[in-house]
Amino acid sequence: MDNIAIARLLDETAALLEIDAADPFRIRSYRRAAEAVEQQTTSLASLVAEDPKQLLAITGIGKGMAANIASIVESGTLPLRTELLQKYKPSMLELLRLPGMGPKSVALLWSALGVADLDSLEVAAREGKLASLPRMGEKFAAKLLKGIEDYRKNSSRFRIDRAGEQAERIAALIREFPGIEEVTPAGSLRRGRETVGDLDLLVTGPACEHDRVAAAVEFVASLPLIDKLLARGQNKVSFTLRNNLQVDVRLLPRASYGAALQYFTGSKHHNVSLRQRAIKRGLTLSEYALLRLEDNAIVAAASEEEIYRALDLDYIPPELRENCGEIEAAAAKSLPQLITRADIRGDLHMHTDATDGRDTIRQMAEAALQRGLSYIAITDHSKNLAMTNGLDDARALEHVRRIREVDSELRRDYGGRIRILPGIEVDILADGAIDLEDSTLAQMDIVIASVHSAFAQPLEEMTARVLRALENPHVRILGHPTGRKVLSREPYAIDMERVLRRASELGVAVEHNASPARADLSDIHLRRARELGCGIVVNTDAHSTEELDLMRFGITQLRRAWLSAADVLNTLPSADALLDRLRPKPR
Repeated sequence: MDNIAIARLLDETAALLEIDAADPFRIRSYRRAAEAVEQQTTSLASLVAEDPKQLLAITGIGKGMAANIASIVESGTLPLRTELLQKYKPSMLELLRLPGMGPKSVALLWSALGVADLDSLEVAAREGKLASLPRMGEKFAAKLLKGIEDYRKNSSRFRIDRAGEQAERIAALIREFPGIEEVTPAGSLRRGRETVGDLDLLVTGPACEHDRVAAAVEFVASLPLIDKLLARGQNKVSFTLRNNLQVDVRLLPRASYGAALQYFTGSKHHNVSLRQRAIKRGLTLSEYALLRLEDNAIVAAASEEEIYRALDLDYIPPELRENCGEIEAAAAKSLPQLITRADIRGDLHMHTDATDGRDTIRQMAEAALQRGLSYIAITDHSKNLAMTNGLDDARALEHVRRIREVDSELRRDYGGRIRILPGIEVDILADGAIDLEDSTLAQMDIVIASVHSAFAQPLEEMTARVLRALENPHVRILGHPTGRKVLSREPYAIDMERVLRRASELGVAVEHNASPARADLSDIHLRRARELGCGIVVNTDAHSTEELDLMRFGITQLRRAWLSAADVLNTLPSADALLDRLRPKPR
């Protein structure tokens, strides 16, 4: 039994325990073990055969879990999983991925209606059978039906961060083969799209040359994290991972690597336009090379730069290759100088342990300083978001006092290299009112107004709600402008054109949330915001020091929107320069 099969059994056991309302610690132990097993490059079955105690050296595997793994290796199953499957069905695991469907709800549906899969749940919801169950009425059923529709639509897509993590893991394993020099993601991951359907990896190095590639192909086809091997050719291996993500690995000689990287990065429409341009110049472009039509002589192949140059184009960054005018701009030498992570000087949206964050004000500030930032804003939640321990007016004012105190300490300790601005992420209530008193907001340097509830309002009502919030003179940034969560929650209905126009008129900046779980605003909305002269900020919405690193995902989306450093307010060199560009505070 391979590692992937072991990991799947452990993960399924965790999900079944969740449905069974088992101890959360026990559930976490199975999930942690599944992740640890999946990441191992050594066969756990061989370790069990040699000495099961070797399993204890793996982080996340204790004595009990080592015994479980040994049982799986020896019998092909796990007694606890078998026991739980006598009570529940494997298809019930999928129901946990729907909005509002926690373990208790899944167990209730099973016991009351015998519902165990998506199809039967959809039928039950449409026939009104959920109305008689506790906490389930018409609104819940409607939400569930929408969730089922979205799940079916998105179940074959993966967020950019999760696809990227898989790419890094696979690349690290492939690089262990002697003679492999580079492993580069291509496709939609390289272009920075918010979601990825499959993963393309291009591999090169001496081991990929024609007379040596067979051994490298065999190595890739034997990677321990492969769930199903789909195909193995002369220079290509296709497989799926345990999460059903399909991976295509192509092993290429250095001489054609640039042409292949350009071709497999795409997009399809960008490549079509590029090939048409090549034909007009008596050339033909393929995944192997840019050739002259008259004699098949190679014009360019080794690098993308030389291919674009041979087509009389400036180099086009991967994020722009969507056939949205980039080829014309490259021909006219008018492509923007795209923003980079190094351009960011501040992060204006983060949470601490005062509400639902993990770390202290000082810890967040020191982590920001380590990442090269000059200023941050601490913007914990307001009281309406009760689940986050949101701040009421009294606590908010005390929090401002503490932020200023820590700011003074750090200016002294670090010679003024980091500044902390006191702020708040204040809720926009259902009627558009703001969650805290104006007198409290007046003490903040950064007030971010966000919708966190009542997402189902009709378009006109939601638009009016947000527009009313923008009129509050203390609001300087609009957060979560569409409320979406990538692959898990659709945007709420809102007229973004009206919102962006009014924000621009009032001087309220709009936020792009760098978290790949949100990526809100979209690249299309970001381009429109710039066209309308609306201020733009990119923030991490970090709830821990580690999440400050999410900024790189935000930068990718800004690049896809053709933004330069001059288009983004928190590239300004100092907190004072930033504050001068935001909506003026009321006098």
